[in-house]
Amino acid sequence: MQEQESLKPIPHTHIGQPVPELPVEDVERARVYYRDFLGFELGWAVPSEGRAGNEIASVKRGNALIFFRRRSQLFEPAVHWLYAQNVQDTYEEMKARGARITDPLAKKPWGITQFTLEDPDGNVFYVHGD
Repeated sequence: MQEQESLKPIPHTHIGQPVPELPVEDVERARVYYRDFLGFELGWAVPSEGRAGNEIASVKRGNALIFFRRRSQLFEPAVHWLYAQNVQDTYEEMKARGARITDPLAKKPWGITQFTLEDPDGNVFYVHGD
């Protein structure tokens, strides 16, 4: 009897899109870069206790939300894949904004068109389209 009860389907609850929390050396520098060079809006910020600047903060662009947390030790930069509905237009926008593009827009051998952005802390964004 217990085995049959354990086979009952468990309903799924809604889970939203994951929000990356990027480790950064300077939270304010990261926020300003994402605002000025990538077109994000500034969100909330939590000041550091006993230190100048913010400990954690956010930026938003459309449905994309990113958190920044001041790193306390060396780290390996985070890598994220971002889908752009029109990757050509997004590439042109990022170029016009002066974003740090480390690999230009190109059709890759794996069949997608993409370019690579890097923030001042080395975090990488592969921006791709169909």
